[in-house]
Amino acid sequence: MYISNRGEGSISIYDFASQSLVAKWQIPGGGSPDMGNVSADGRVLWLSGRYHQVVYALDANDGHLLAKIPVGGEPHGLCVWPIPGRYSLGHTGIMR
Repeated sequence: MYISNRGEGSISIYDFASQSLVAKWQIPGGGSPDMGNVSADGRVLWLSGRYHQVVYALDANDGHLLAKIPVGGEPHGLCVWPIPGRYSLGHTGIMR
């Protein structure tokens, strides 16, 4: 499970099998990871960067930053559609 730590600019990874935190990924250059989801193929973790006006795309296996996309405003949530290329900013649970 991915846990966004908005205040410290990191993502914690929790393993249910071992019932422990197994990794922590820092957003390069600091950041404010907020809500998001994993792509349908399981390769990309998409997160809104609420206080930095960006959307982050992280490699879901090792956490390296794939993209930092400026979107303006304060993106608070991110819905990832199971159709490649479909994403929607808003709050979790949104359907557009």
